[in-house]
Amino acid sequence: MRVLLMHRDRDFDPGGGLPENTEDLTRDLGLQPLLQAMASGDDFVYEVARKALLDGLSEPEEILYRQRALADCLEEAEVVREIHRVAIEAIEGERKVFVGLLHDSPRSILNRAVQVLGMFLGHLRRLRGLADEHAGSFSSEAFGRFFEMVRRDLSDDYLAEVERHLGELEFGRGMLFSARLGRGNRGRDYVLRVPRRQRLLERLPFGDRSGYGFTVPDRDVSGFRALDELSDRGLNRVADVTARSADNILGFFELLRAELAFYVGCLNLRDRLAARGEPLCFPTPEPIEKKALSARGLYDVSLSLSVEGRVVGNDIDADGKGLVMITGANQGGKSTFLRSVGLAQLMMQCGMFVPAGSFRASICSGVFTHYRREEDERMRSGRLDEELGRMGRIAERIGPGGMLLCNESFSSTNEREGSEMARQVVRAMVESGVRVFFVTHLYDLARSLYDRRDGGMLFLRAERLPDGSRTFRLLPGEPLPTSYGWDSYRRIFEVA
Repeated sequence: MRVLLMHRDRDFDPGGGLPENTEDLTRDLGLQPLLQAMASGDDFVYEVARKALLDGLSEPEEILYRQRALADCLEEAEVVREIHRVAIEAIEGERKVFVGLLHDSPRSILNRAVQVLGMFLGHLRRLRGLADEHAGSFSSEAFGRFFEMVRRDLSDDYLAEVERHLGELEFGRGMLFSARLGRGNRGRDYVLRVPRRQRLLERLPFGDRSGYGFTVPDRDVSGFRALDELSDRGLNRVADVTARSADNILGFFELLRAELAFYVGCLNLRDRLAARGEPLCFPTPEPIEKKALSARGLYDVSLSLSVEGRVVGNDIDADGKGLVMITGANQGGKSTFLRSVGLAQLMMQCGMFVPAGSFRASICSGVFTHYRREEDERMRSGRLDEELGRMGRIAERIGPGGMLLCNESFSSTNEREGSEMARQVVRAMVESGVRVFFVTHLYDLARSLYDRRDGGMLFLRAERLPDGSRTFRLLPGEPLPTSYGWDSYRRIFEVA
């Protein structure tokens, strides 16, 4: 049985590797509040959400497949959580089944497998019951196919047959083997047989008892050991098959738990944001070549989860733009806006809703961040060397269709040098088909690019009202030679 709730044609791999820039993305985009809200205290959900978020999908159809499944989850949250609980309880139940001291013997393996399968049978019946009751409420291809598979593969006849076989494996009527005599009259080709049902006359004490047999005396340890070895030979194949059956069902429940963990994480996040009155929407994914990006009310979801009250959203129309240059007043919301773009792109590409009123964007081949780093003791060279080294590693990995988010890059040197380095990097990236979002105070850089009047660039500026207050909105506007640092000085030092 396959789950296929995350992908149309393959299983989700929760243990797969993460991108090399995972640490930078987590740090620069502030992923922790988002992941913790999705996990809601469940470490497994946290890891699945992290894997799904950082290892996004690359085709619009794949994203839409997952979006539709998530839409079903939002409508039938309690059913999805119940199926998730069934999977968790089955996995935890399997771990509690005692192996026994002779865990390698066929008899122990078989005994444990029978116990596990018997326990699984109850959970499979619960799953079938949920499918019978709620399948009609789900409309997505993913859940429709899943419920159809459950109802087909877990039919009443199948479950009854499994139960009957498990009953036989308890050997209430004893064990019946057949074997051939091999070289030296040693037994070979042992086969476990189903004992035929005894007629009433045979069960009575005075019934027909003819035939060969022997009785092992109570204290004959060697005799019992020989009998155990004989039965182990007969049980070997059955134990192997039964144990593999238990493993297969366990694997199904593990995969079901993993794939549903992503959707449960989305439900947890939806509940948190809904309680704050924040809007959510399903984005429209577009092909890479369209270079689409437009949004209304786009906000930083991690910031929203970390502060009291609602945060300010922004609108953006950057369709066809290869470069979005962001300038303006200090403390005006530029970095927050940059994070909101990166987070929304990651969330869209893993099939989630995004924090906005509306959002439409092209798929990107990878999200990369190049943020200014503060001095720390781990640095083995100057800040500029460190910045250049990080940009060099990004250049080795990023490709056409990638998204690069720069926040105050190359501000560790003087304006003339920093601007020239940034110009070279931006030009090379844009010419290579990389989409660049650049937050900067380097006026020489921003002004020189603005003066080109290139239609492939968009310039946004953090809004500052005449009284010096910030609205935290980004509006189209040309770069200014000031970042209004004097506002910050007055605020911090309380200068009139």
